[in-house]
Amino acid sequence: MYYVPDGTRLCGFYECSECHSRFLSLMTAPSMICPACGRAVDYEIGPDEEMPELKEDAKLVKIIEGEEEVEKYDTLLSLAITGGDYEWI
Repeated sequence: MYYVPDGTRLCGFYECSECHSRFLSLMTAPSMICPACGRAVDYEIGPDEEMPELKEDAKLVKIIEGEEEVEKYDTLLSLAITGGDYEWI
């Protein structure tokens, strides 16, 4: 998730080891499935198919605490995604 709700005081800053995307999440687990390149498990598989393995490629880089810090990181990631166009913020 690249967006965190206003007033968030604690979130995790993650980076994916596969696609190298960076994002914020309300979760603060040591690792999680990347929302950009991770895929959801399709439980409707045939009898000859193997169950796909979920990989938690996104690793926690930093826990961000404080409403101002979370807002700063959210703004920086948004600017990185839009290429610096801050007029929409």
